[in-house]
Amino acid sequence: MRAMPVLGILFSLTLCGTSRGESPIRHTRVFVSGQGGYRLYRIPAVETAPDGSVLAFVEARKHHGEDPGMGGNDIDLVMKRSTDGGATWSAMKMIENPDEGWDAGNPATLVDRDTGRVWLFYIRIKQGRTASKTLARTSDDSGVTWSEPIDLTAVARDLADSSWNMSVPGPGGAIQNRKGWLIVPMWGGGSPFAIYSEDHGRTWQRGKRVPGIESGAEPQAVELSDGRILMDIRHGGGKRMMAASEDGGKSWLEARVSPLVTPGTGVSCAIETYTSRSAGATHNRILWTGPRTGRKNMVIRVTYDDAISFPVERLFWEGRGGYSDLTIQDDESIGVLWEGGAPRAGAKYCITFTRLTREFLEPAQ
Repeated sequence: MRAMPVLGILFSLTLCGTSRGESPIRHTRVFVSGQGGYRLYRIPAVETAPDGSVLAFVEARKHHGEDPGMGGNDIDLVMKRSTDGGATWSAMKMIENPDEGWDAGNPATLVDRDTGRVWLFYIRIKQGRTASKTLARTSDDSGVTWSEPIDLTAVARDLADSSWNMSVPGPGGAIQNRKGWLIVPMWGGGSPFAIYSEDHGRTWQRGKRVPGIESGAEPQAVELSDGRILMDIRHGGGKRMMAASEDGGKSWLEARVSPLVTPGTGVSCAIETYTSRSAGATHNRILWTGPRTGRKNMVIRVTYDDAISFPVERLFWEGRGGYSDLTIQDDESIGVLWEGGAPRAGAKYCITFTRLTREFLEPAQ
């Protein structure tokens, strides 16, 4: 089911503003390029903390739009926090300001339901990409304060392999499965894989690579209704791949072509469990967000059959759009943190938080 284009036109009038009441859709500006001392904000990750607050993370690119490690830039990892469901946001907080000649980026988050701890995974990479580290920080107060970095580099890649120069989380897409394992999808040095912890982050292990795909980037993970882990993977030419794990990310079945595509320029897309029959819902629902084509026309899609098909598609923004991440809030509304337009010199390009309701996904007939 496709949303009528007029919806996107209507919503474009409220982009980077906040609507009032219980509207089925609300767009709120979170980061705006050119503000706060940075030329551009990119690569969003979002998480609902144990206290219900919403945490938004982005790369803050000071001089230009080049990716981390490309040289001549200064990229910090920053965040904002909302305590009212994404309607208003705190001042910007620095998470990682790397040493001279280094950049930080590619945030991915998860909440450990058993401990209440928020995990943030990211990469610190030297400009010129001659060295990198895979790091994590934790918060035990729902994102108010953060630990010092935890170095996961030796787990995330084989340091004896000189050709394997980096391992990058997500961005977005880290999860805790029903067994309580922490699972972080990774890429770099070939086809994707995951690192995982069976003991709430005290120790970590690296799983095997996804077979049947020579390369792939920016993977996201989601748990299916039968406990398998599904990885949704960006691939060349806008094609996407999927692979399933039957052992919590230790190994993967051969990759298959995804039913989801983003023709044109590929991006990092989000996938997230929304409702499950095991928790009393009428349907198992998994959500996916990304551009309908190229880097424009942002849609949310719904699958009821564990990502075999996505029969529902709803347009929530008509116009430029890019990377996105998803979170489910305590009131069961859906939060999407997404790039509000393709970066270009002088663009007033913003990272937007969009709140959607069940009624928006599945309007009454």
